[in-house]
Amino acid sequence: MLLRKWTDICSFSALIFMMSFLVLGQASADTPKPMGKVLGISDLELEMPGYFKDSFLDFREDAEEAGDAGKHMLVFADLKGCPYCAKMLKDNFETAEKDGGNLEFIKTNFDSIHLNIKGSREIAFNEETEVAENKLAEALQVRFTPTLLFMNAKNKVVARVNGYRSPREFKQMLNFVHEKAYEKTDFPTYRQEHLKDSVYTFLDHENLSEMTDFQKGSKADKPLAIIFEDKTCDECERFHKEVLDLPETKTILSKFNFVRLDALSDKEIIDPEGNKTTASEWLKKEGISYRPAMLFYSEGKKIEQLTGLLKSFHFQQLISYVANKKYNEFATWTDYGEEYSGNILKSGKDIDIWK
Repeated sequence: MLLRKWTDICSFSALIFMMSFLVLGQASADTPKPMGKVLGISDLELEMPGYFKDSFLDFREDAEEAGDAGKHMLVFADLKGCPYCAKMLKDNFETAEKDGGNLEFIKTNFDSIHLNIKGSREIAFNEETEVAENKLAEALQVRFTPTLLFMNAKNKVVARVNGYRSPREFKQMLNFVHEKAYEKTDFPTYRQEHLKDSVYTFLDHENLSEMTDFQKGSKADKPLAIIFEDKTCDECERFHKEVLDLPETKTILSKFNFVRLDALSDKEIIDPEGNKTTASEWLKKEGISYRPAMLFYSEGKKIEQLTGLLKSFHFQQLISYVANKKYNEFATWTDYGEEYSGNILKSGKDIDIWK
């Protein structure tokens, strides 16, 4: 189904740029002290690489042309001022393979097209759907930026990436699509079979505890946060040192039962639904391939998940959303962003979304 919601590499992932920050950051006559400022957002449009296709925005024709050339169509959905998008472009789309990027492989095997999720250009998506960019982004459930959609010759979404991926991780997705492995397997399984090199050794964290019965844990008095890491994770060390080890993060995590699982482990556990499983099978069931991934439960329900790169500000917003039960007021942690950031700015503190 073309409009199927993909829950990968979720992204987290992602991802969120609350333009309301720019308004909140301005002091008013009624403000007793200067408002804080928002740092890390650029007001400039991203410049797409020159090899991106100059499309007439008929995705049916674009997908067919890509198929005729033995390629797939790659749709890069972004948002003005998005630093995650800029990093994704620089690291993967603009950096040569000899320097650690994926430039040549993308140019050779994909027709890349740009989509602005707040844009107004008219796009013919299929026989039934011809809408503006922003409406198409809504229909495709694009919540985070960047989001990358891979289309086959029949204009069907065959794979999806929500949020930034390192060149090493992204190359696995590029291979998965180029080889048409999606016709016989899912990406979490493909990644586990093809990405085996050891690049990470588990780091300790003072908030971590042990648990094997997650059905009981999901219903405990404290919310439950589960982090999945493994030896193949090239973002886990950075995540610990730049996010998890911050005093502010530790303070919020103290409100959770915080548990780590080896994503490659075959040790038996009980998932929140009461099924006997393993960490590896649990992630496959959730359709998650990103590391480090996180699942959050409270009051017996799954509240949110992290399946993509997040810097410290956005991660603290996410865990505050769960810890303070803001899910009773806001549908998602991103919807909670205006209130969360507004309270910080009103206190006079600055926000840097790229730290």
